[in-house]
Amino acid sequence: MNAVVVGIDPRKPSVPALLWAADEAARRGLGLRLVAAVPLLGGPHGAGDAFHQHRTLRERAESALASTEDFVRELHEDLSPVTELVDGAPVAVLGERAAHAALVVVGSRRPSRPAEVLRDGSVALPLMARADCPVVVVREPEHTQVYPRTIVVGVDGPHSGEAAVAFAVHEAMLRRARLRALWVRPRPAPGSADDDLAECRRLLAGRAAEWAEHHPGLDVVAEVVGGQPVQQLALVSQSALALIVEGGGAAGAWGGSTVRGLLHHAGCPVITVPAPER
Repeated sequence: MNAVVVGIDPRKPSVPALLWAADEAARRGLGLRLVAAVPLLGGPHGAGDAFHQHRTLRERAESALASTEDFVRELHEDLSPVTELVDGAPVAVLGERAAHAALVVVGSRRPSRPAEVLRDGSVALPLMARADCPVVVVREPEHTQVYPRTIVVGVDGPHSGEAAVAFAVHEAMLRRARLRALWVRPRPAPGSADDDLAECRRLLAGRAAEWAEHHPGLDVVAEVVGGQPVQQLALVSQSALALIVEGGGAAGAWGGSTVRGLLHHAGCPVITVPAPER
């Protein structure tokens, strides 16, 4: 399945996620698969009640798939989306589809209360941890009207996150956008100097020059800054097309708490790219 897979929430499909997935499929010349997963309910009130709830959810899912398919066809006449309604937990269903997909795209709403922050990643975070392909979480739209258009990739050193960098380079070339590589290092203690800062900047600049050499036409800038990764990456994401970091496993080099923070604070779609198995 060489396609972009987008998870459809039967309760309220995410229009930003659907738009992003459809545009990306058209841009890459790939198929688009709309997948709605309906959990099997045990229910505390007996089998009959659970059956009724499940049937209601399936009916909502069928309606959501039909409306989103029509929406995609209106947006992109050349796309012929495939719809799929599956019984099962969304994370498991989308994780299985990820094994044969180019990308998996899901939506995510912004929590209105602090207590919702932990619950909001119930699909996105576990999916990012298990998926074999890049996972795109679209809560905020991409910033297409900000120039130069920019793809941001977070790195943790000149040679870290190679899979994420490769994906970011490809995405920047597809969109004719600038690639901005950002390495966030801990700030030195007050009154002390960061003796390694100049060397880190030299190393990352050297890597950026290699990326540009291997991809003629790529506009790339490399920056090393001090601070907290979530704060700094979220800041630059406010004017970006996408923010890309390494994921997979325990959220790759960044750790689950960092990825969770990015999902909550980033101002553009967040993409995690699984690191290759060693």
